[in-house]
Amino acid sequence: MPHHHLRSFEDLVTEGASVPTEGWDFSWFEGRATEARPSWGYARTMAGRLGGAAAVLDLQTGGGEVLDSALGRAPRPPRLTVATEGWPPNAARATALLRPRGVAVVAVPEDAALPFADGAFDLVVSRHPVRPQWAEIARVLEPGGTYFAQHVGPASAFELVEFFLGPQPDGARGDRHPERERADAEAAGLEVVDLRAERLRMEFHDIGAVVHFLRKVVWMVPGFTVEAYESRLRALHERIRNEGPFVAHSARQLIEARRPRP
Repeated sequence: MPHHHLRSFEDLVTEGASVPTEGWDFSWFEGRATEARPSWGYARTMAGRLGGAAAVLDLQTGGGEVLDSALGRAPRPPRLTVATEGWPPNAARATALLRPRGVAVVAVPEDAALPFADGAFDLVVSRHPVRPQWAEIARVLEPGGTYFAQHVGPASAFELVEFFLGPQPDGARGDRHPERERADAEAAGLEVVDLRAERLRMEFHDIGAVVHFLRKVVWMVPGFTVEAYESRLRALHERIRNEGPFVAHSARQLIEARRPRP
């Protein structure tokens, strides 16, 4: 296959627009887009936590890839592991991947109450939940139980968003500020044990990768279609050709919170 930067705009855009977007498997981007990983290595660290837990809940598991990887590295699997997912294609994918590991996947819309009893889990994990429901997380944790998660931080990939939408007001950067999350967790009765935030370099090497990314991460540029944004896409294609990769920065935060014992 010729180098991406030698391929035509139409060819790259058509490819980026046709690749399936289910799951959180980003291997298609190999060599076409990069994102630095947070220093804390979430899946690896989660594996250690799983080894010490009895009953685990993974919220908004996506296609189950992160949980599957962490369970594969855990020193011993928890006695009980349950995952939730709100989007039917992902729930089906996660079920196929996780059922062989004895994990039940429950279809739960991301903003619905969790269909589990109070205090059902000693560990709740989540990677990139759309919106953490702190009250529900606190409710399903047993006293002394832990929420251990990696969240998307404020203004993630904002350079890319602003390229398509123009300058955004501060409010559009989202309410995912680490201190806001700390306050929300504490308001639900949890103690925040650890909170770390990092901004990480992302590079997009061709316009096909940009199109695929915006189709996959739909909340970045709401209503994104190739047709609606063709002129901006062409401008970005020329810029990447002339100046090299488009650089943005993702925001990630690690949060660990505990439900206090009475």
